[in-house]
Amino acid sequence: MRSRVLRVGAAVLLCVLAGCRTAPVFFPVPAPWEVRRSQLQAREHFDLGGRVAVATAHEGFNASLHWEQQGVRSQLTLEGPLGTGAVQISASGNELDIVTARGEHLDSAAAHADLATRLGFDPPLASLRYWILGVPDPAQPAAEELDERQQRLQALTQSGWHIDYSLYVAVGGESLPARLTLRRDAVRVRLLVDDWQL
Repeated sequence: MRSRVLRVGAAVLLCVLAGCRTAPVFFPVPAPWEVRRSQLQAREHFDLGGRVAVATAHEGFNASLHWEQQGVRSQLTLEGPLGTGAVQISASGNELDIVTARGEHLDSAAAHADLATRLGFDPPLASLRYWILGVPDPAQPAAEELDERQQRLQALTQSGWHIDYSLYVAVGGESLPARLTLRRDAVRVRLLVDDWQL
């Protein structure tokens, strides 16, 4: 009797475990890398929410990030380490504007200097808008390490930065980075994307 109860219990447990399997994530059949790269580099609008962790030779911090791309203009909101409240950053090419948590408005060289002081390094915002999509900045030479099967980047080296792509997610028929790490000298930036909107 006891062995029958054990067999029934084991069968029930196996059924429960089988029902708890994680559903697989299916990525779209990838287009050739040359096609995907040019399409993503041409993308002018996207929206993402996530988290960033920065470590430099002297300090480190974590922050939440909201990024909105509209044409050539990047609008970022960082909340967490850079003073009380949120810091608003607007970048277009080399133009940079910052509104601090205290409502102070900085632009041009003062904005670049303030942001470099706050972060501990000068962020490559003009290129980052491409890197975050999983492609190189088309304006600069780059070395690519490609996942041939998925036709997407595993790693990228550009402008003195090395970017590793460790996780992708399927978004609206596209495969986009969900976890990437940027390194340059003593600076390491980890970016986790929780939500993509295309």
